Amino acid sequence: MKHFNIFLVAVVLFSACKNKEQKTTVAEEQSVPDFVVAFGSCNMSQEPNPFWDDILQENPDVWIWGGDIVYADTDDVDRLRSIYAMQDTVAGYNKLRNEVPIIGTWDDHDFGVNDGGSDFAIKAESQQVFLDFMRVPQDSERRSQEGVYASHDYEVPEGKIKVIVLDTRYFRSDLIEDEDSNKRYKPTMDSTATVLGEVQWKWLENELNGSDADFNLIMSSIQVLSGEHGFETWGNFPLEVEKLEQTITQSGAKGVIILSGDRHISEFSRAEVHGLSYPLVDFTSSGLTHSYFSFSGEPNKHRVGEVVSDKSYGIINLNIKDKEAEFKIMGDNGEVLQELKQSY
Repeated sequence: MKHFNIFLVAVVLFSACKNKEQKTTVAEEQSVPDFVVAFGSCNMSQEPNPFWDDILQENPDVWIWGGDIVYADTDDVDRLRSIYAMQDTVAGYNKLRNEVPIIGTWDDHDFGVNDGGSDFAIKAESQQVFLDFMRVPQDSERRSQEGVYASHDYEVPEGKIKVIVLDTRYFRSDLIEDEDSNKRYKPTMDSTATVLGEVQWKWLENELNGSDADFNLIMSSIQVLSGEHGFETWGNFPLEVEKLEQTITQSGAKGVIILSGDRHISEFSRAEVHGLSYPLVDFTSSGLTHSYFSFSGEPNKHRVGEVVSDKSYGIINLNIKDKEAEFKIMGDNGEVLQELKQSY
């Protein structure tokens, strides 16, 4: 019996060592990303956000607000400022802000009016409140320009990442209501209609043309590739979609990825663009505190996988050496709700 016990102990120790070796091998095979981006949109400051601790666990290099940071819907500047201040009191967000760089853009509800565009009366004042919340210095050029668009450059030992943040509100032309179907809006072929406005378009072209980054992420608060649902989307301005695709292609910029929000759903869209050597991905992540839980389907010819209608946030792991991006729709407690890998 004594000999049997010695044999059993030996087997257990051998198995433990073998398992340890296997785990080490698996861990070694898992590549550590060179740069981690976390982003999300549609956040009500008065509602619980379960994700701030999870986001920190991902150890992101940057957090990008995709718009609707707060739900203000007001032309009262003091009220707008007070609602932003409420978000600043959220403990989990404060911890994130103290540990991770935070950048981003606005959408309609933090801009100040649902589905709002260029005709919003206090857009200039709203811009300053937004920049205050984002802690943009008073002497920044962004304080004197029209619109909240900006670019941010990051460098790691393996390479460079550029994040281009667009403003799809300040200059956007009027939407056309669709009275002939159950959709809210319909596309316009008016060549003067715009999403970005002349100055921002020129700026975007310069940013992409002059970029030597290994990955170029474009944050658009509204979806770019999903354009059939009839809500807000670049698809309501098809000539602008064509212009964006041509701008990306002609620039020669590497690894262009589109991020978007707004819709209270999360999904991956992917399209082959003529002249572009890699597929264009639009990663929609929305929303953080509330979602389209009654979602029952909508067309999107570019969709990859399924729509996630649960609350979620987005993670992009960038591997510069392998020229690969891993996109993950994340739920609470580190749950991966859906993922997509793309080579560039």
